[in-house]
Amino acid sequence: MTDHNFRLGAILMIATSFVFAMQDGISRHLAGEYNVYMVVMIRYWFFAAFVIAVASRRAGGITNAARTHFPMVQIFRGVLLAAEICVMVTAFTILGLVESHAVFACYPLLVAALSGPVLGEKVGWRRWTAIGIGFVGVLVILRPGYTVFSPAALIPLIAASMFALYGLLTRYVARGDRSAVSFFWTGVTGAVVMTAVGLFYWEPMRATDWVWMMVLCCTAVTGHWLMIRALEVAEASAIQPFAYLQLVFASALGLTVFGETLQTNVVIGAAIVVASGLFTLWRSRQKDSLPRAATPRSGPS
Repeated sequence: MTDHNFRLGAILMIATSFVFAMQDGISRHLAGEYNVYMVVMIRYWFFAAFVIAVASRRAGGITNAARTHFPMVQIFRGVLLAAEICVMVTAFTILGLVESHAVFACYPLLVAALSGPVLGEKVGWRRWTAIGIGFVGVLVILRPGYTVFSPAALIPLIAASMFALYGLLTRYVARGDRSAVSFFWTGVTGAVVMTAVGLFYWEPMRATDWVWMMVLCCTAVTGHWLMIRALEVAEASAIQPFAYLQLVFASALGLTVFGETLQTNVVIGAAIVVASGLFTLWRSRQKDSLPRAATPRSGPS
């Protein structure tokens, strides 16, 4: 990877983080006025239309995009991501953007912790130590035992667990499916399941909020497009740390637009979580860069 590719990938990932933070802010507004399931359903309609349009323009069309070696896993991935979005948007309306994102930032640690049982990957003691320290940071944010612990504080942690499992399953299906196939199944499956649920919660929407809904749909598509472009030009492990800027952007939005407060324990806990996550990413990259032992080949070279 060249320096130019890294710089371009970093810029695209920063832009991705900013767009996704704006998307979260709009979701917080709309979900505060209307049912979460309806908001997510409409967002998925636009997302599904986007992935179908992209698939139809590529060689082989929709038939090729839908061809998967793991149909049940792909369906489960799509349902899981749709459910995770509903849970996280609910967290925005209850806890706000600042605290929700502070807790959600632990998902790379959950990916590292679950990569062993889910993918059979080896996690060394250094990364296990970082994972443990990261969850100390989560406890600092949640403050269990301080006055009365609110169960609502666990909502973004549940969302982070769901998103971590989604990420691991994405890596699992990547062993046989192209990224375009996973992208197609994510959008279409999510749209189907959210339509089956969301239509029962339909509410009339004000004209001004329809404008916000259209902006929300555009940010969803733009954010995914920017992320795909970032991963096309640069290695994921190199630019992943810039994804933590979504916590910064979303927190700034929560403070300035929604009048949320920034508590000391949230700052300290989020700093611990992010530092631990960056360490696990660094260790993962170091491990990937180590030369592998030569293995005997069979057959003609």
